[in-house]
Amino acid sequence: MVKLKNYNGVVKHFVLLLTFTAVISCAEKKYVITKIEGKEIGITVANSEVIGSSESEQAQQIENFIKPYRDKIDADLSAVLGNATESIDKSGEWQTPMGNFLADITFEKSNNVFQMREKKAIDICLLNHGGIRSIIPKGNVTARTAYEIMPFENSAIVIGLKGEQIIEIVNYIISEKKPHPLKGLTFTIDKNNQPKSIMINGKILDDSKVYYVVTSDYLSNGGDNMIFFKKGVEKYNLDYKLRNIIIDYFKENKTIVPNKDIRITKE
Repeated sequence: MVKLKNYNGVVKHFVLLLTFTAVISCAEKKYVITKIEGKEIGITVANSEVIGSSESEQAQQIENFIKPYRDKIDADLSAVLGNATESIDKSGEWQTPMGNFLADITFEKSNNVFQMREKKAIDICLLNHGGIRSIIPKGNVTARTAYEIMPFENSAIVIGLKGEQIIEIVNYIISEKKPHPLKGLTFTIDKNNQPKSIMINGKILDDSKVYYVVTSDYLSNGGDNMIFFKKGVEKYNLDYKLRNIIIDYFKENKTIVPNKDIRITKE
């Protein structure tokens, strides 16, 4: 009987081992992606599935398919929206006609949306000089002009900043020595390269107040080292692309006139 018990014990453990092994083998295997590969396939005759008797016929069929879409886009981009009385360029040490133009219209159009949605008013507009990729030449302006100026998909963002961050903006502009588009904020740089007479829409800066600054989504996340935006106490996405702001302004203002007023002075 002792031997039989031992035998039964061995059989029992063997069955358990087989069961455990079966469970493990039947368990769902987990796969991990270790590498992704891809290649660009151009729209060419060689890669096309168009049936034709020759490559030239295939190429013509592709062209016939694409042409209506290309013509529609070209017509939309080329439609005249307004007229610039003179060239609006990027020349200037602390402000430029082009920078003033972009800051002014971004301030105006964004403020309309902000007031309607949030019942609040924008105080300042700050964009970056490097984001302006073209000028407005004298003559007709079109949607293509807007795309050339602003080829990026940046949207308008409003950040609530305290007075101390506004001072950071001023110091940033002085240290950068670039004519960043600016509206609503004015100041003077003294002989020691220090700011003074900091004004917000004609009123002395209040350190305790929250000011609403409209900028781009890129800058709002600290782009171009504008890290002061990341210290904001409020943030609003207007869902309004900067390029569309330009196009809308062109449509509503048939005559485009540069604004050459002074926002930053240096002693």
